[in-house]
This record gives sequence, structure tokens and C-alpha cells, in this order.
Amino acid sequence: MLDHLPLPRQLRQKVDRELQPGEFIRWIEQPIPRFFTLESIGAVLFGIPWTAFALFWMWGAAGFKLPNLSHGLQFQHIFALFGVPFVLIGLGMLSSPLWVWQQAKQTVYLITDNRAILLTGGGSTTIRSYTPEQLGNLFRKERSDGTGDVIFAVREWKDSDGDRRTEDIGFKGIRNPKNVEALLKQLAQKSQ
Repeated sequence: MLDHLPLPRQLRQKVDRELQPGEFIRWIEQPIPRFFTLESIGAVLFGIPWTAFALFWMWGAAGFKLPNLSHGLQFQHIFALFGVPFVLIGLGMLSSPLWVWQQAKQTVYLITDNRAILLTGGGSTTIRSYTPEQLGNLFRKERSDGTGDVIFAVREWKDSDGDRRTEDIGFKGIRNPKNVEALLKQLAQKSQ
């Protein structure tokens, strides 16, 4: 089954290491990266004025002129350097679609005969396995083009302000979510 999905060698090795002896893959796919970049649009929209303000602040703190380095840095130019971290944060927000795209390219979703597996890559790999008993609350989100998400867990926590937050966990940005949902339902029936 792995041969029909051309995975980079590094990802293929991660999948092979995760499989237990005798466990076979019923479905495998990588997310469609374009859907993940939509999640970062908010950061980009916030990053535009953030970065513009940080640059304007630095320019204003420097006296609206570039420093003449032959005379050394004056206090106002050093003060302007305090804006550098804010510019870097802004650049991080503006480049967030690239980071999210890269993470999607390092992600693999699997359904085996025993469990559902999410391998999420990036700087480090996070592996989440869900047994048939954990797949009881499935739901599907479909887009008009036939792609979508199959969600089988919801993570809840409270942020630093005490507000309740949730995160859908599942196979996001996949082709044929209806077929994948059916496979997961078959797997969930093993627990009954």
C-alpha cells in the first residue's frame, strides 16, 4: 500500500518504524498543503501592520534618517535597534504560510488494521495513535471540491486567560473524506 503514495525516504522510514510487526496499512495520505496555508492568513493579516509599525517606529526612533556609521552610532540609533525583535516577529508572522506549508509536507496520515496514526513533522516529529476505542466521535467536514477533514478527537484546554480553547484532531485537508470516514468507522467497530 505504501508504494502507491510517493513519500520522501525520510517520511517512509518514519512510517515503517511506527508500524508494529504484522500491522498493515489500509489507507495512507499526506494532507493537501494549500488548506493549511489558510489557517495562517490571520497571522499574515496581523503581521502586515505589525511589521509596518515596527519599521516605522525604528525609522522614527533613528530621527527619520539612516545612521552615518563613519561618526559612530548615536543614542537614537541604538534606541532604534530595540525595534529589531519586533520586526523579526513581524517577519515570522508574514512567513507563517511557508512554515505551515513545510509542516504539511512533513505530515502523513495512516489507517492500519489496528489504529489511526498522525505523523506530524517539522523540527521534530509528533506521532499520535488512536485505537478503535478512541474513534467513537467521528465527524466529517467537506468542501465543495470534495476534499475535507475527518475529525475523531477534540483537545480542550484553558489558555493563560482562563478561556476555554479547543482543537480538532484528525485527518485534515484530505481527498475523499467520506471514504476515509467509512474506513475509520469500520476500525471503530472493532472495539464493540
